Amino acid sequence: MNANETVSAAPAGPLPLPEYEGFDAIALAAHIREGGLTPLEALEAAIARVNARSQVNAVALRHFELAQAAALQLSRMGQAERAALADKAPLLGVPFMLKDLGIAMTGTVTTQGCAFFKDAVADHDSTLVQRYRAAGLNIFAKTTTPEFGQTGTTESRLFGLTRNPWSLQHSAGGSSGGAAAAVAARLVPVAHASDGGGSIRIPASHCGLFGLKPSRGLVPMGPKVQEGWMGLSAQHVISRTVRDSALLLQLTQGPEAGSRTGPQPRALMEAIGQPPRRLRIALLEENPFGYPVHADCLDAVRHAARLCASLGHDVEVAVPRLEIAEMFASMGVVTAAGMLTTVKAREKALGRTAREDEFEPLNWRSLQLARGYSAEQVFIARNVFDQAGRTLDLFLAEYDLLLSPVTAAPAPLLGAMSLDQPYEDFVKVAMAASPFTAMFNMSGHPAMSVPLHWNAAGMPIGVQFAAPFGAEATLLALAAQLEQAAPWKDRRPVL
Repeated sequence: MNANETVSAAPAGPLPLPEYEGFDAIALAAHIREGGLTPLEALEAAIARVNARSQVNAVALRHFELAQAAALQLSRMGQAERAALADKAPLLGVPFMLKDLGIAMTGTVTTQGCAFFKDAVADHDSTLVQRYRAAGLNIFAKTTTPEFGQTGTTESRLFGLTRNPWSLQHSAGGSSGGAAAAVAARLVPVAHASDGGGSIRIPASHCGLFGLKPSRGLVPMGPKVQEGWMGLSAQHVISRTVRDSALLLQLTQGPEAGSRTGPQPRALMEAIGQPPRRLRIALLEENPFGYPVHADCLDAVRHAARLCASLGHDVEVAVPRLEIAEMFASMGVVTAAGMLTTVKAREKALGRTAREDEFEPLNWRSLQLARGYSAEQVFIARNVFDQAGRTLDLFLAEYDLLLSPVTAAPAPLLGAMSLDQPYEDFVKVAMAASPFTAMFNMSGHPAMSVPLHWNAAGMPIGVQFAAPFGAEATLLALAAQLEQAAPWKDRRPVL
């Protein structure tokens, strides 16, 4: 049996360990440490839910056998020995999933959501995987993503449609839609995610979860690259609770060999232990492209503004003036060039040229465009990002945070943002996905989606807070305060 095969069938009766679904990662780890359940029992609870809730289609690759071997070894330890190990690995035995994009785990495949990479076996662990393992997490699967993470939904020819647990006809968002769907469906309490234009915050918003994109350089991207997409991409997690996000960031932050830029690591668990000071919050309601913002998204952000004001924070309308059209054009150059670089490396490894039928149509189009980009265009694009960062630095010198919608529209129906459609049709819908999120990928600032609102149809709609570079502690402190004032972790879809 290989590492990607299923090792247990979908259960016919009630799912095991019903209390599993109420635990966040910290609570689950505490029960394992105290002997209330074993790592093997926790893993089997997760596997049972993956099998029973397969209609969500959140899992791309299954590494069940590898994880079971690790869980069995831990479960055979005595409680005292396991507790001593947990002192160094605070999330010991907690089942965990990686995103099937831009991360490597030795001996397993990462497909990037693309048929051309369907057999791409990693020969190393990413630095982040090393840190997840050091934290005690038991990695047992990889979650779905659109091909190369190039859209705000999670649909691919390779793995099909990932469905939003709140409404199976709607998108779970992207590109970390598999991670968000897995957490919302209670398959796992927290899952790895990445964000190159909103790909943590958009699915967190659509699925009623907490999602923080860290500052550029805070979480390692290596060892083979130091900056994903020339700094656009960042990695972290999607979670149900703020404290899980804070702990995972605390355990994984900081430089690796080769790091040259990035903020200083902070004591993030301390930050969520007390309310933040009185914050000055700028409120942005206008779509940066000048197009309308859906009423539900405006309701969400105005509700959040009132809640912040009721907690003693100062909220006022203020708009940073950015060269949005130039920024997004530059983003297109960099993401396409980055994709082409990845494809060329795979071509070299395979000793053959990629074929058009191995890619989604819109990505094949981007690859052909990328072949015509010049070094000058890429250099200018990075300078555009740096100037956007400077503009937002100056703006955030006057405010502690910037509050905005996450997206300009609620979760779309499946198919609306597929990469398998005419470009002109795609752009019309995609324009609503990331006008608020992507600016902070280009600038490198941290930003988070907080689940504070559900619309009349019962669909979650998050709100975004962005902070000065390196100010994750401020974001997490406010998120913890909002979580206490308007709890969301027990809100769940019916599956």
